This record gives sequence, structure tokens and C-alpha cells, in this order.
Amino acid sequence: MPGTDVRETARMVLETLPALPFLPELPARGPGADMLGRTIGLLPDLHARVEPSGWRIADRPGRDSRRARDRFSEDLDTLEEFTQGWSGALKVSVVGPWTLAATLERRNGEAMVGDHGARRDLVAALAETAGELVGTLRRRVPGASPVLQLDEPSVVSVLTGRVPTASGYRTHRAVDRQEVEEGLRRVIDAAGVPVVVHSCAPEVPFALLRRAGAHGVSFDLSLITEREYDAVAESVEAGTTLFIGVLPGDGADPTELSDPGATVMGVRSLWRNPGLPPALLPELVVVTPACGLAGASPAYARAALAHCVRAARSLADNPE
Repeated sequence: MPGTDVRETARMVLETLPALPFLPELPARGPGADMLGRTIGLLPDLHARVEPSGWRIADRPGRDSRRARDRFSEDLDTLEEFTQGWSGALKVSVVGPWTLAATLERRNGEAMVGDHGARRDLVAALAETAGELVGTLRRRVPGASPVLQLDEPSVVSVLTGRVPTASGYRTHRAVDRQEVEEGLRRVIDAAGVPVVVHSCAPEVPFALLRRAGAHGVSFDLSLITEREYDAVAESVEAGTTLFIGVLPGDGADPTELSDPGATVMGVRSLWRNPGLPPALLPELVVVTPACGLAGASPAYARAALAHCVRAARSLADNPE
């Protein structure tokens, strides 16, 4: 989300999305509040610092990792304050193991994805973190039914060998699909709650994510091609919830969001083309922005969440 006021943002999210509120990320607050830094701050016995190229493994705790932990603790304090007596689903996000491996640097500046041992250790640390985070959320908000989101925008690059080396002249070797699937499964199993995997990139590996145990898959509808319709249909038939991104995440003018029915026309087409039963659509679709809203204006971000709620009601009222 945009801005730096976590209290106001958390209040707005809880008011706007009572069916599935989430703990906001506000990367404009600086390093440690960003998606990657927040997750690194939660990893046990793993320290990192901010370099010009990004987050890099460090030998000991430093200012950057401490700041990330402190900010996350403050965010949880705010969430706990605003959810007194509240019950229902509550979503919290961390970076998934493969995007973490593709972006977190080893001491030599190369991504951890290039080293098998580093990948293994990172998966183990994130699995431990997932379980602890869910436990913390339950203690802080006793009425919560936690949902964990794994942000995996780089999982396709990991699978296809498109993660660049530090020099930028080469790419790291593709990671075997079985290893990717097993790594995701370990984290998902450790969480012990419904897990949504978010990938706002082309070629989302629907079948792999489903086999790994993902309860839901979040994606950008504008990037889905006709050749992926069968994979989407198979996911639906297996009971996977689809978090379908229908709004741009970098808007500025909230008046652009005027027709909820038109917003979800593409969702109906996605459903209709492979011949999926319309009755399943309201049960297995969540309407979302295509990706994060940190680059949007605050007014647009607030309007986008409310617009998604209205668009979802339009689908439920008229799934065909």
C-alpha cells in the first residue's frame, strides 16, 4: 500500500475489506518495510544488510535487519489494537522461498538461488518463519483465521533460468521443478493454514503450485493467455481459489473506477471459454488488484479496494 501511516492504512483495510482484511506493507517507509526486507527480518538466525544492489547476507545482526524486525512488531501492535473482539479471516504476506532465493544475495553478491546449499537453508528458515508467524498472529488476534500469502513474482524466472547473475551478463541455471515444488510444499505445510501464492508474472505455474499444496493462486488476469485456460480450469476443478487481479496497481485517479461490471468482464470470459460451471465462480474467485498498490496514489488505492468489493458482488449476482 502507498504512504507511511500504518495506523490509518490498517484502519482503512479493515473497514473496506471485512471479509478478507490483510496486514498492510508500506514500503515507502524505507528499507525493512519493503516486501523483501520485512521477510528477511523474520527469518531465524539469518542476518542481512542493505547494499546498493539490494539485501545481502551479513555475519551478524545490524541496523537494517533490526529495523525490519522493529517495524514489523509495530505493525502487529497496530493490527492487534484495531482487531480487538474481531473474528474472521486475516491475511499476512511474506516473500516466497524462490523469490527470496532470487533476490537475497550471498556474501559474494550472487543470488542465493545459485547455490544448492543456500537454497536448502533458505527454505528451512522460511518454513520455520511461516509456522511462527501464524502462531504469532493467532496469539495477537485470537479470533483470526490466518491466511498466509507467499509473494512469488520470481518463481517463473527461477524455473526458466532467467535470474541474472551479479554481473548481468549471464543468468543462474534453472532450478529443477521438483525442487521448486518441494520447497514450496515445505513452507506451505509448515504454515498449517490456507496459503495463497501470488505471482504477478506471465506463465504462472498453476499445476506446480496446486501440487505443492497452495489453496489459492493470485495472478494478473491481463497476463493470462488462451493456452493457459486449461491450467486454470484444472485448478478450479481441483477446488483451488483464484485471486484474479483485474485492476492496475499504479493508478492515480480514482474516478477511473466507475463500472464494477465492466471490470470483471474478463473474469467471466476466463470462466466461460473452458466451459466452467457458472455456479462455482462466486465460490472460487476473489477479485483483487493485479499486484501491489504501493505505486498508486492513496486515493486510488483506497478506491481500488472498495471497487474490488463491488466488482465481486457483481460477479456473485450475475456469474454468467
